[in-house]
Amino acid sequence: MRDPLDLAGLRLRNRLVAVAHGLADVRDGAPTETDAAYWRRLASGGAAMVITGGTVVARESTLRQRYLTEAYRPPIREALRRRAEAITGEGAVAISQLVHLGRETLGAGNHFHPVSASGVRSPREPTAPRPLTVDEVRGVVEGFRVSAGNCVEAGYHGVELHAAHGYLLAQFLSPVTNGRDDAYGGDADRRAALLCEVIDAVRAEIGGRPIGVRLSIANGAEPELELDDLLDIARRVSAASPFDYLNVTTGVRNTYVPGMATTGPPLLESVAALRRAVSVPLLVSQSFRTAADIGRALRLGADLVGMARPFMADPDVANKLLSGDERGVRPCTSCNEDCRTFEPTGLCAVNPELAPPGETRRPAAPLVLLQGDGRQGTRAGGSGPVAVVGAGPAGMECALTLARHGVAVTVFESEPSVGGQAALASLAPQRGGWQRFVDYQYAQLTDLGVCVRTGAPPSAADLREYGAVVVATGAVEEAPELPGDLPVVSSTEFLGDPGLAARASRIAVLDDGFGWWSGIGAVQAAIEREAAEVVLLTPGAGFAMGVSVENRAQLLHRLKGAPLRVMPFTTVTATLTAAIETRDVLSGRARRVEADLLVVVGERIARAPWPVPADGRTVVAIGDCVVPRRMSHAVAEGRATAMTLVARPVARALHR
Repeated sequence: MRDPLDLAGLRLRNRLVAVAHGLADVRDGAPTETDAAYWRRLASGGAAMVITGGTVVARESTLRQRYLTEAYRPPIREALRRRAEAITGEGAVAISQLVHLGRETLGAGNHFHPVSASGVRSPREPTAPRPLTVDEVRGVVEGFRVSAGNCVEAGYHGVELHAAHGYLLAQFLSPVTNGRDDAYGGDADRRAALLCEVIDAVRAEIGGRPIGVRLSIANGAEPELELDDLLDIARRVSAASPFDYLNVTTGVRNTYVPGMATTGPPLLESVAALRRAVSVPLLVSQSFRTAADIGRALRLGADLVGMARPFMADPDVANKLLSGDERGVRPCTSCNEDCRTFEPTGLCAVNPELAPPGETRRPAAPLVLLQGDGRQGTRAGGSGPVAVVGAGPAGMECALTLARHGVAVTVFESEPSVGGQAALASLAPQRGGWQRFVDYQYAQLTDLGVCVRTGAPPSAADLREYGAVVVATGAVEEAPELPGDLPVVSSTEFLGDPGLAARASRIAVLDDGFGWWSGIGAVQAAIEREAAEVVLLTPGAGFAMGVSVENRAQLLHRLKGAPLRVMPFTTVTATLTAAIETRDVLSGRARRVEADLLVVVGERIARAPWPVPADGRTVVAIGDCVVPRRMSHAVAEGRATAMTLVARPVARALHR
């Protein structure tokens, strides 16, 4: 990991790469100042090479909101320069990944019609693209050439050509999407002709500067290049039009950003074969999280290992891994929530320092329950201790931040173990990423010497010595009562007791209509516990409608062949001995569904705080005990509250 690598005349300081991603912090096609600040912070964290993504080469790949970088437009060179200098100024090699989306629209509004090698419709789009003419194909080559020149002139060391993930260059490479009978279609050499012409044109434009090519292997979502096909393409292209490194990943749009179900790097077993296929440096990426996996990839023949979301969760991940401080890495959970919604830009559920434009941290504030009068004399800098009541993500984030700033803090947790709702969520199949974050927070508290008292709630006497109390008691699920004879349990009870499924072969799950992970987890748990039939009923429009597009697409692919039936626009009115009575919420039609157990997704209700003495101290509430929400809110409120306590006297700070 620590060894340097020479790449096209450049010295990379180690073997860790921040592979292409972006925050969409772009205005009118040009990166902003805050975008540059993100890349500067990332590069300062130790990555040897930083590849910026979301950079398009043609107007038909621009979006109405124009949050992709439009490298084909010379007027944005100054904005590109700010971004490039932010990276190179911190000692990293700067590479711009260039892409033409082709038939893919990213699900976003656009002004121009989609184009491709052939008129083959994407399974992610409602209409087929228009096939490019030969002259237009040559125009695509020109777009890559101009864009590469603009990037290098702005200060980038080189470029990466995106021929992966089902975008235009990949559409030409695949026989599934390329049915042409001219110079750009037919056998493998002609399907690779466009990529070769792009490499040659870019080489003529930027000379000996590094040119990388990114290819992807099918991951089962749809017909795409299998490993043998990719190896063949890589050999053909490198022989005809040499490039400087090969970057290999997996998947297409909606699957190339794996969710929590992917627990290890999919490419590890393919590294040796990839190494034999090309002589140029090999970069492998996707779902690398641990030093062990990175080390194994390098031993198998990879020259470089790439990560993207881990740098969003912790921009210092490279330096920490290189120094042996893996325990200190704030882990990416692969939740695919804030990093994939772009509201207004890409954020991170577990990193409150990754903030929207104009903010230094994610906006958050505690709820003041009691305003102290200063008699306790607590000043954040350390003249008085702080009690945190609740060891879920909000409470632990607050406590570890206080401890890092020298504030004496004690954490009280009524349950035998820490983690709160995050630990509960991790009980669902393929949702273990939340437990990784809980383990990280608890490990940090342990390393900082914070006392965490579990197994009983604090009494008023326990809290009397603390000048400030932060209440982070979380939430509980409250399932509605249904009349009848069938066993009914909440999703919390079902996840926590595997034995419930053993006594029921037909399991019905009543979602709350919001299509979030509570209902999904209950369905997956029922299937994993070998229920003969699972019926998901929801008053909403469908299954898993509340999660990100990537998460939903990958979930539905995993559930193919499962004994699952979905009944939208349906609720449960009563239960019988071995069935449930349902009602269509639109037509009002009643229907009986056989079942042995009903799992109900109830409303999450804020847990009432424990009694806290009010004699002059300040008491604030954070996280789900204020209003049940998402991980990002809990972490952000924990951090913001701690920083407020650190910065000023408690009473005065929270009064402002």
